[in-house]
Amino acid sequence: MRRSVTIKHVAAEAGVSLQTVSRVINNGPNVRPEVRERVNAAVEKLGYVPSLAAQRMGGSRSYLLLALNDRDRTIEGWKSGEGTDWVDQMLLGGMLKSAEFGYRMIFELVDTHSSQVEREVQAAISALHPDGVILTPPHSDNPLITQLLVQMGLPFARIGSVAAGPGFAIVMDDRAAAEVATTHLLDLGHQRVGFITGSDEYVLSGARLDGYRRAISNRGLPLDDDLVGRGDFSFESGVRAMEAFFALESPPTAVVASNDQMALAALRVANGRGIQVPDGLAIVSFDDTPIVRFSNPPLTAVVQPVAAMAAEAARLLIRAKAGDKDLPPGVTIPFDFTVRRSTRAD
Repeated sequence: MRRSVTIKHVAAEAGVSLQTVSRVINNGPNVRPEVRERVNAAVEKLGYVPSLAAQRMGGSRSYLLLALNDRDRTIEGWKSGEGTDWVDQMLLGGMLKSAEFGYRMIFELVDTHSSQVEREVQAAISALHPDGVILTPPHSDNPLITQLLVQMGLPFARIGSVAAGPGFAIVMDDRAAAEVATTHLLDLGHQRVGFITGSDEYVLSGARLDGYRRAISNRGLPLDDDLVGRGDFSFESGVRAMEAFFALESPPTAVVASNDQMALAALRVANGRGIQVPDGLAIVSFDDTPIVRFSNPPLTAVVQPVAAMAAEAARLLIRAKAGDKDLPPGVTIPFDFTVRRSTRAD
């Protein structure tokens, strides 16, 4: 069997210490050119692939990023099997970008509602010593978490947070996305457009509602509170909102839902009442997870750039740890809008 080449083999081949090999691997200072050349030759000859432990020997960096996601909502999504791939996209973007820089990204679940949330976060950081932390909603807007990270002096990025605050804010323009979605329905001739909000725990829910209202006002139409259904991103809340809409004397002829689960709920309620989509009710969703592309009819949707946001968060944190001072406080990643048969028949 072929033996596994370690940093010890490289050090022996080059005739230097383990620390010297690690400094060369990490492009560190205080290494003579001839020694650096000898170590690199040994790495090439032996086919050595640096391990995380070897990288850590070279200095203050751990070469780890820690991504925190909400425990309850993540586990509920996995158990339900409802088709969301938000976490998958976040991991894809963050892990691939981390790997480009020789980093690894670790994924942890933390209960944002726990009275011990600070202790949970601190325990994860103490165990892993990450170079930076990626926060996803609703952690992105949890002041207990963000202030803890500020106090620890640890760089962090807030994905999906439109609120002002410390850390790198990595967002798409939720307000503009909701306005685009609503304007699409208005352009199709709908005069009564309903909107199902997301959870109030998420600052972006308010931004999306603002975008909806702006689109309605721009057309000179009255803002009708009866056309705003209060959801919480769950399928059940979407059902409740739609039942309330259909109980109105003049129900909406089109609906924008703040995520795919609530949009699918709108489709289910419409089908149950014998209402054809899009002829009797047009539906637009947020997220564009796989299930809405294969629903009947497929749903028009705002496409969230989740992977791109996670990748940018990772890039900024790694650059910050490397000492780059010329970094923006935040980045807005463009969204897409895909029109399918839930708003316009082919």
